[in-house]
Amino acid sequence: MESGSNRGDPRSDDREVRGVFARQALTPRRDEVRAGLVLAYRLVTATMTQAQPSPTQSAQDAAKDRGRGMPALVAAFTIWGLLPLYLRPLGAVPALQIMAHRSLWCCLCVLGWLALAGELSQVWRALGNPRTRLRLAVTACLITTNWLVYVWAVGHGRVVESSLGYFINPLVNVLLGVFVLRERLNRPQWLAVLLAATGVAYLTWLAGKPPFIALVLAVSFGTYGLMRKTLPVEPLAGLAAETLLIAPLSAAYLVWSELHGAGSLGHASTFVSGLLLLGGPLTAIPLALFAFGARRVAYATVGLVQYIGPSMQLLLAVFLYREPFTSARAIGFACIWAALALYAWDGWRRSA
Repeated sequence: MESGSNRGDPRSDDREVRGVFARQALTPRRDEVRAGLVLAYRLVTATMTQAQPSPTQSAQDAAKDRGRGMPALVAAFTIWGLLPLYLRPLGAVPALQIMAHRSLWCCLCVLGWLALAGELSQVWRALGNPRTRLRLAVTACLITTNWLVYVWAVGHGRVVESSLGYFINPLVNVLLGVFVLRERLNRPQWLAVLLAATGVAYLTWLAGKPPFIALVLAVSFGTYGLMRKTLPVEPLAGLAAETLLIAPLSAAYLVWSELHGAGSLGHASTFVSGLLLLGGPLTAIPLALFAFGARRVAYATVGLVQYIGPSMQLLLAVFLYREPFTSARAIGFACIWAALALYAWDGWRRSA
């Protein structure tokens, strides 16, 4: 009887209807949630890996692409410019050990990302080709050398000289283009090369020896960029293949260090151990941002934005770490900066 009286009560019917809607609202729609996550993931993946805008793309879409590309480039070079802040607290850890951690955790990060994106096949395809595998082994050695020298320089208070290497790098790229790719330079470009050579020669005379750190950084990274430019491998897949090739050496060295009581991970402070693990994302993320931005921004613009990194490193070296930067040394840098300004102006003029 009570049940029958409730069924005829309008208030009871209203409560029943509201209860149904509440249960529907609270019940997870798993298929819709899963579909939404898959769609969001695919959008992010496509954003990070898609090729250059097609010729049929509208001007509005191209402008949106440039609008997204510039912040990505600025973020990448800002992270690289702030790397001394990450490396200086690791001063007690050997440079080779920092590099091993950096390459190993970077490998795991990039492989994990590509696995989520369903693009690991690119890595296996690249490594399955003997010629491509050999060239990737060479680029892996070049980028490892670059990382190792840079880590050592920062740890030994040579941030100014390391920043010089990245200031020189664009002009090294020009020379590699001339002697390797047989490209021709115009008069402003030759003048820029001459000014930079004058600056390096002056710094060599001033110090009584060549700026080896700067030259190794510039030549190794310039040669790396040249070889990667001609490799038929996507940026992230190439980075994964490179770090995978050197991962056995990195892992073997870290195990050896652990067995001989020289390992730092888990034995130093929690802060230092955390920084060592952070080396992977700090290596992979700016490279992914750079690959994303460089495809959407004019090459001349990329050439200008790249000076954010060494400029920030130089400012950190002089004003935070108090490295010597005398007026005599500034003359050599001024020659190189003038060369860069001339080179950038010429690139902007020709792309306008």
